[in-house]
Amino acid sequence: MSTLSRSRATLSPATSERSTLPMGATADAGSQEFTPLEPTREQLLAHFFERFKFYTSLCLGTSAILAVFAFLFLIPFVVEPAIQTILAEFAPEAGICSVSDHVYAETLTNCTWASCREGCTTMPTRCHKIRVNLARRPFIGNETLPIEWDETDLKFLINPEGCGYPPKVNCSVFAIEYAGRKAPKIFPCFYSMTRPELVVARYSWESTIRGLILALVLPTTVFVFSLSVLAYWHCHCCDRACNRRVHAESFTSKEDSKLLCELDDDPTDDVF
Repeated sequence: MSTLSRSRATLSPATSERSTLPMGATADAGSQEFTPLEPTREQLLAHFFERFKFYTSLCLGTSAILAVFAFLFLIPFVVEPAIQTILAEFAPEAGICSVSDHVYAETLTNCTWASCREGCTTMPTRCHKIRVNLARRPFIGNETLPIEWDETDLKFLINPEGCGYPPKVNCSVFAIEYAGRKAPKIFPCFYSMTRPELVVARYSWESTIRGLILALVLPTTVFVFSLSVLAYWHCHCCDRACNRRVHAESFTSKEDSKLLCELDDDPTDDVF
């Protein structure tokens, strides 16, 4: 019982919260007897921490939600294309290509496939279809037109996805660069070792891995960090200091929290 009485005395309201007037006495706000109590430094810090905790929790919750939507948005545009590119296993060195056919088509029925699409979610109504011959040997620079080709009339794409967004992808410039009047007769191209029909103009292993890592790590890190801080602040189950589901900051001092923990550990205490 002595321990219980000690806990009740220690958990009593702070002295600064008591009234300075006699019991039953009242005073007007303008009278000399009315002396409002100034908040202590601890109370000001506690109030500041509560406001900081509220606004920080609001920002962290918003960040966690945005991280989830960002990850879902990046799956079809970054993660899935990067995984398909890795699985295609492009040759580390560019091969030799030469345009064998170029067709400019219009309407959806004629654009069942395209070498370049400005936008990856819609089918184009105007498209360039470029086919190339491929020689699977490294492109040096001063190459002559090969007599024999390893593959002929392969579909030539601007990148492994065959699409992109301006200004990085401009299909008109791409068509002029590779199939225009001033286009070179032979040029470097990248071919897949698991999909022989796949030949692209642009490929970078470093850019593919970097984009995949950023798309996976950044949203996941923001979500886990935000959720961890919110759980530590607001989840009572995460308070391992005491068996009772009460935050230590609910008491006026650390001694009160420590005393409550000692009461929880005492098997003879059946009051609470």
